[in-house]
Amino acid sequence: MAAERKVSLERNTAETKISLSIDLDGTGKYQVDTGCGFLNHMLELFARHGRFDLTLKCDGDTQVDYHHTTEDIGIALGQAILEALGDKKGIRRYGSFLLPMDETLVMTALDLSGRSYLVMDVDIPTEKVGDFDTELVKEFMTALSSNSRMTLHFKMFHGENSHHIIEAMFKGLGRALGEAVSIDEKYKNEIPSTKGVL
Repeated sequence: MAAERKVSLERNTAETKISLSIDLDGTGKYQVDTGCGFLNHMLELFARHGRFDLTLKCDGDTQVDYHHTTEDIGIALGQAILEALGDKKGIRRYGSFLLPMDETLVMTALDLSGRSYLVMDVDIPTEKVGDFDTELVKEFMTALSSNSRMTLHFKMFHGENSHHIIEAMFKGLGRALGEAVSIDEKYKNEIPSTKGVL
């Protein structure tokens, strides 16, 4: 690898204080503390399946709920991914993964296009998993796609268990993003776009 694709950043607001580092060329090591056990678990799965080294600490207003924590982590992670990609020279750009988990089947597909767009064709049947509001999955994915300038699609073909559905999304996101950021040696000095820029 010619240049390190590793970024560390901090994002501090009146609602959250976030310290984050990500290495796109890691091995899947993680150290995650968001103040929410379920969100920790999802981000650990994302890092492990994408083979990203991720360190994340968030002190948020969790006495209110997990909304600000979840959204702001999505913002910070998206910003870090975008910065780590640099000029995107040589990346595969596209990634997809069809992930089965017991009764659940979810497809994730994405394009590191420089244009943010989210399609979430997913039905999460319960309002909560543990103390985590399941509507926050969309808040996270919206913030992530917007700040990484990624087109991101989720399509659920089957699913009944809310935990399984969300877990399939985060694992699929890791796998698809891992594919998209990987370097294609045949095109390592080229931008994968006829526009010449992403």
